[in-house]
Amino acid sequence: MEKLQQVTATDQAIALIKRLVEKHGPVMFHQSGGCCDGSAPMCYTQGELMVGDQDQLLGYIGDMPFYISKPQFEYWKHTQLIIDVVSGRGGMFSLEGSEGLRFLTRSRVFTDDEVASLKSQGRV
Repeated sequence: MEKLQQVTATDQAIALIKRLVEKHGPVMFHQSGGCCDGSAPMCYTQGELMVGDQDQLLGYIGDMPFYISKPQFEYWKHTQLIIDVVSGRGGMFSLEGSEGLRFLTRSRVFTDDEVASLKSQGRV
């Protein structure tokens, strides 16, 4: 059985990640739920944002790490984050802004069976 992913990405998001990596080198994502950009996932060159004790690695999208703040994870731990792309300007610090696109977090609530699986793996 394939490991249940807590974060995934659409084909459009994966294509944008590949373009950003070609331009900027390896990237990373952080989902903070912060005040400036709402709950938009932010994309940085790897190492540009220092992750700390209040951040946890949620998974990988396009082979790039995706972090979430622990308080935000507690709020969303029963949902799968689905990173998508839409037209428009995103967060001013996020790399995709110059592309005329922005990453967007969509979500779906895990089923009871999926939550039980995550609990058995110590992931919620």
